[in-house]
Amino acid sequence: MENLVAFMAAALLIELTPGPNMAFLALISATKGRRHGFATVAGVALGLLIIGLLSAAGVGGLIARSPALFQVLRWGGIAYLLYLAWDGWRDAGDSATKEADVSHGNWTYFRHGLTVNLLNPKAALFFITILPTFLLSLRASWGEIFSLTLIYVAIATAVHIVIVVFAGAFHRFLDEPRRRLWTQRILSLALAGVAIWFGWSTREI
Repeated sequence: MENLVAFMAAALLIELTPGPNMAFLALISATKGRRHGFATVAGVALGLLIIGLLSAAGVGGLIARSPALFQVLRWGGIAYLLYLAWDGWRDAGDSATKEADVSHGNWTYFRHGLTVNLLNPKAALFFITILPTFLLSLRASWGEIFSLTLIYVAIATAVHIVIVVFAGAFHRFLDEPRRRLWTQRILSLALAGVAIWFGWSTREI
């Protein structure tokens, strides 16, 4: 039980650290609304789950041992975040409502959340460097690894939902076109800054 509590505390602290997910979820929820924010959360959760299961199967170790593969994922993640920042900046001037295409929009943001996480090599490194330190033995069962992975995804998802709820509270305030324009551009610049920070912080991993 003490080991489990320590793992949950570590997962919570990691998720409370500002990063790509937090910045992107705040941008989407504040400017597009909670519905699109929750769709993004679902994509993020699936991405984390996939990475956790692949890492348990040995793919994470392959990434850690292959500098070239790590750099491909790293630069792919940076490029995708910069693309999302540019897309948010470009979309800021479009005040037309898109409620008639809600299902398509939800799928779009689900896909963005999924892709951001699949291209994040730091997520894989968590599952191959930090998670194993909380296993009860070196020969831990698949069930134990899977359980810790689900717990981490659940904690991350809870944090992300809180971000969506709070950031989404500003959506009505941003109904005024000029406020929406400047807020979305500021948040887009912030997301671009996160992409640059992500690139800098992972340069020597």
